[in-house]
Amino acid sequence: MFDIGFWELSVLGIVALLVIGPERLPGVARTVGAWVGRGKRFISSVKADIDQELRTDELKRILDKQKTLNPLHDIMEQTSDSLKEVGRDASKTLNDAKQEHETASSHSESESKSS
Repeated sequence: MFDIGFWELSVLGIVALLVIGPERLPGVARTVGAWVGRGKRFISSVKADIDQELRTDELKRILDKQKTLNPLHDIMEQTSDSLKEVGRDASKTLNDAKQEHETASSHSESESKSS
């Protein structure tokens, strides 16, 4: 994040030692370290929240896309229902034809027996 090298840190440490003094320097260093840690945790938390929002937005886009594809699913169901209805009609017609054939066969048999 910051491009601070060894010499910059050394100069900062010497200035802090001169300004703050050797007695209070360890306490100040602890306090600064604690604030830096809090800052890093805060930044990490913000990054995690942003990543989660991005994933949530992506999921919303996927759901919206599936909603637009839903009419395709409806068309497939309607086609399936139509095909089932055609199958039932064909089966009924076939059964009717069998009954007519059986009726005609039994009727012609009874006519041939009576002659």
